[in-house]
Amino acid sequence: MRVLIVEDDPTLADGLSHSLTKVGYAVDCARHGEEADHMLIGQSYDLVILDIGLPKLNGFEVLSRLRRRGSLVPVLILTARDAVQERVKGLDLGADDYITKPFDLAELEARARALIRRGQYGASAQVTLGNLTLDTAGRRATLSGQPLELSARELAVLEIFMLRAGKVVNKEHILERLCNWDEDIGDNAIEVYVHRLRKKLEPSDIRIRTIRGLGYLLEQVTEPI
Repeated sequence: MRVLIVEDDPTLADGLSHSLTKVGYAVDCARHGEEADHMLIGQSYDLVILDIGLPKLNGFEVLSRLRRRGSLVPVLILTARDAVQERVKGLDLGADDYITKPFDLAELEARARALIRRGQYGASAQVTLGNLTLDTAGRRATLSGQPLELSARELAVLEIFMLRAGKVVNKEHILERLCNWDEDIGDNAIEVYVHRLRKKLEPSDIRIRTIRGLGYLLEQVTEPI
């Protein structure tokens, strides 16, 4: 999943970026409103964390332009604790949730997970295919009820596949959802993650099939492989 953080305080932005990257999200950061607007035009995201008090273009205008373009990406706005009118205005402009500064990092992560889950999977925190279950809230997977040991990157790739189960996913889509603009991850790395997932899914009714020239397909099979 790919997240855009729009925050002009570098300490706060870097802290949020580190925290979300650690749990497997690809994170981009914008330091002012014009940069954010440009990035939102050229790239799709699964969540935007948006400060209101931004230089060059304030958060309200960034949000307004985003919604006028028809984007439905979930937006979590950051506001001052006593700025009730800011929260009301942000929600009226199309924000999905807000959190007040200063905030607890664990709460922000939980709100971010909930918004991404709502946007991708609906209300349920769990996605199931055959005997494989992904808990998007707890950031863990189980196979026949047993924990599946995955690295953050492996979990992120599995989430991409689960979101598009039964459909072909090309490497470009995986790279887009997995990496921020500052990273340079090649096709070989994707192949390594897919190979590891295949090995860990072997005792199940789920497989990742390579569709030559197109990408990968996560599917349930009638007989365990």
